[in-house]
Amino acid sequence: MTLQMTLSSPFLLSSCSSAHRLNPLLFSKRRHCPIKFSHFPFPLLTKLRFLTVAAAATENGVFTSPENAKSFDFSSEERIYNWWESQGFFKPTFDRGSDPFVVSMPPPNVTGSLHMGHAMFVTLEDIMVRYNRMKGRPTLWLPGTDHAGIATQLVVEKMLASEGIKRTDLSRDEFTKRVWEWKEKYGGTITNQIKRLGASCDWTRERFTLDEQLSQSVIEAFIKLHEKGLIYQGSYLVNWSPNLQTAVSDLEVEYSEEPGTLYHIKYRVAGQSDFLTVATTRPETLFGDVAIAVNPKDDRYSKFIGKMAIVPMTYGRHVPIIADRHVDKDFGTGVLKISPGHDHNDYYLARKLGLPILNVMNKDGTLNEVAGLYCGLDRFEARKKLWSELEETGLAIKKEPHNLRVPRSQRGGEIIEPLVSKQWFVTMEPLAEKALRAVEKGELTIMPERFEKIYNHWLSNIKDWCISRQLWWGHRIPVWYIVGKNCEEDYIVARNADEALEKAHEKYGKNVEIYQDPDVLDTWFSSALWPFSTLGWPDASAEDFKKFYPTTMLETGHDILFFWVARMVMMGIEFTGTVPFSYVYLHGLIRDSQGRKMSKTLGNVIDPLDTIKEFGTDALRFTISLGTAGQDLNLSTERLTANKAFTNKLWNAGKFVLQNMPSQTDVSAWEAIKNCKFDEEESVLRLPLPECWVVSELHVLIDMVTASYDKFFFGDVGREIYDFFWSDFADWYIEASKARLYQSGADSACSEAQAVLLYVFKNVLKLLHPFMPFVTEELWQALPGPKEALIVSPWPQTSLPRFPNSIKKFENFQALTRAIRNARAEYSVEPAKRISASIVASEENEKEVLALLSRLDLQNIHFADSPPGDANQSVHLVASEGLEAYLPLADMVNISVEAERLSKRLSKMQVEYDGLVARLNSQKFVEKAPEDVVRGVREKAAEAEEKIKLTKNRLAFLKSSILVSQ
Repeated sequence: MTLQMTLSSPFLLSSCSSAHRLNPLLFSKRRHCPIKFSHFPFPLLTKLRFLTVAAAATENGVFTSPENAKSFDFSSEERIYNWWESQGFFKPTFDRGSDPFVVSMPPPNVTGSLHMGHAMFVTLEDIMVRYNRMKGRPTLWLPGTDHAGIATQLVVEKMLASEGIKRTDLSRDEFTKRVWEWKEKYGGTITNQIKRLGASCDWTRERFTLDEQLSQSVIEAFIKLHEKGLIYQGSYLVNWSPNLQTAVSDLEVEYSEEPGTLYHIKYRVAGQSDFLTVATTRPETLFGDVAIAVNPKDDRYSKFIGKMAIVPMTYGRHVPIIADRHVDKDFGTGVLKISPGHDHNDYYLARKLGLPILNVMNKDGTLNEVAGLYCGLDRFEARKKLWSELEETGLAIKKEPHNLRVPRSQRGGEIIEPLVSKQWFVTMEPLAEKALRAVEKGELTIMPERFEKIYNHWLSNIKDWCISRQLWWGHRIPVWYIVGKNCEEDYIVARNADEALEKAHEKYGKNVEIYQDPDVLDTWFSSALWPFSTLGWPDASAEDFKKFYPTTMLETGHDILFFWVARMVMMGIEFTGTVPFSYVYLHGLIRDSQGRKMSKTLGNVIDPLDTIKEFGTDALRFTISLGTAGQDLNLSTERLTANKAFTNKLWNAGKFVLQNMPSQTDVSAWEAIKNCKFDEEESVLRLPLPECWVVSELHVLIDMVTASYDKFFFGDVGREIYDFFWSDFADWYIEASKARLYQSGADSACSEAQAVLLYVFKNVLKLLHPFMPFVTEELWQALPGPKEALIVSPWPQTSLPRFPNSIKKFENFQALTRAIRNARAEYSVEPAKRISASIVASEENEKEVLALLSRLDLQNIHFADSPPGDANQSVHLVASEGLEAYLPLADMVNISVEAERLSKRLSKMQVEYDGLVARLNSQKFVEKAPEDVVRGVREKAAEAEEKIKLTKNRLAFLKSSILVSQ
């Protein structure tokens, strides 16, 4: 009787199935293939080899060989980075190609310090850049920083405050001088931190948005847009920051859900005793009311439409009661007060209906003279006082708790006030039309594709862009006014003060005086020019502009698709006639392990620099690169730990490869390795099965990985390389190679294994380098062979020979090995014990490797085309069709002892099963217990029944074996 065990059998699922947990040296006598100086003991040979190899790798004091270090030392990362930069590897070269790959780095704020968002964009862009550099393309990654108007001014104002100085105590020139001093001292922090992540940017081309050349491009852009009538000045509702005393962009306003109050106020109907109840969250704005609106289909109020209402506390000011279908009948009381000077929705409604606009707020957040007796009060103080007096006059009905969506300044945290202010605007509609067509015509590809809809929707509903800011730090608006003239009608746009004065003299006479607009441009205005201003525009003859524009890729977070990406597209088309980049790759946010957004409030912020110290840059980069474009990524210590282990696995594999190379002086051995040609079909096919398999799998991997790189599927790239290296190469091929390196007596077999180890490992390092640049370069430098830097080494060839039949054969061999390992584990065979086996196969294949990996007795492995005579006393394993194994039971266990053990185990399992069945047979339990509890008991009972069945089969098999032997 035989016990047939297939790979799906529950017996075989054992932790012992992973080859990397085995040490074949425990089970075989260690013998090396013959090499020169073979009379030396192995440890001495190893040492001699490494004195040569390690010396070559460390001769410049930058690199460390795995022979000299137990694991990769993270402190060497900065040395390696400095070496790359000193060798000029980050600069574009046209030696191997003419089609450049160009990325403009999203310029981080000069005030910034590294966070995980930076780590994400640096990693992804560096992967793209390193890959294309190895592909031979002239590669330019152009770095820089943004002057960050509001953020930088705030930082310097706080610094001055610590010295007891207010900004207004200084002149504008004095203040900007202090900002430049701060920038020179602290502005390089973010740049140095980005370098720590391995960013292979061309730092010789580093730009700053306030550089002289970039400032000239900003002025030129303003002038050109103004000449076309696309820039205008006007008073419109903007987001106003009372503390910062400036308009802020939509991007700089963050909305938060906060507890607030809904105030119910009586508005009397003029000439009647009736009143309308208005529910508002901001009663202090009622001084700016210009109408009361109701829904025309609201029967409660239809009779009041066309009449007048009296605004409370305004000495009887009347406003019309109007109908508008946009009024929500179900919010509050269904009656809406229209305050267009202090609400964005009211503002657009007032402009549509031709209603007047009243501003009741000063720029410091206090009420102005329109508020009468409340003039000079802070907006929130006025709210309290007004409600108190409404209660006293009987016009207050009630107030109730209400959750508000509060707009706050991203920089200062204060509540933003919608305020009518004179500002400069860009007319966006004609610019947006061209940007829409670029995507429509396929000139621009947005990844992931779903963001195209968002991009199209925003551009199709675009509003004019407020580009002026009331700051001192930034690009001063190139507009000059005439002293004594109307600012909105008489102004001059010029490139500098001299040109402005000359124009003023021509237009207004020699005696005029001029002064420059005090405002600066929105930081996003200069950033919108970034892809071409950094390359020399508006000088179209600039060498970098001619060579590298348009750029190839724009990679950034999806949250600034509108505020930056779309504006760059519009400005690029407008000023250069070309879309500024061919691709937009949008990444998601990095969240904590629970999927929460990182914030100081939650205390879940992960610092990239701390992470690098603990896990290494490569582990961090590899972890955050495995996400999907546009999807948020949860970052956990567990993932980082696993990828640090991956770094160690690479290091140990490199150590193994080096330890098993011939001596540098063994010319014949190295000649044999050199003669192994892996780009020729005949040569690959002649290799033994494990070697042919791993080389074929590598060649398949190269094609898959290259295709994924080209499609920007970086998560797929990382996973494919990881799986191949850890499973195929480390767990299987390295283990299989030991049969050649330590047991085979043939020089050729040893040389083939050495050549394959070196070839495969070098190619893995190449494929992985864009993700994990430091450890791969360190290992590359330690390996024998030409010492061209990995960062500039050629990418592996594609379409190399591979043999599906060999892959299938080795997969069957793997299945057989796993089955034997699992059977050993199931029968608790001691690890050091070697057992015999009969293999039923069409041909004898890799006997030594099978013995090594399955811990079989090499002298007692028999290949045949039919089952052995003692098959009924053997464990029968089916690996695949035509490949089976019979393991004599007596070789593995003491049958009588094992039968006794299983009998006891079966009795215990039966008691547990009977208990589960008894519970299920209890009507009380089934009816009253929660459904999930009952379901759980049923599942346990079914599982127990299956185990009992399998154990009975095994016990019957053992008992029959006892009878046969007797």
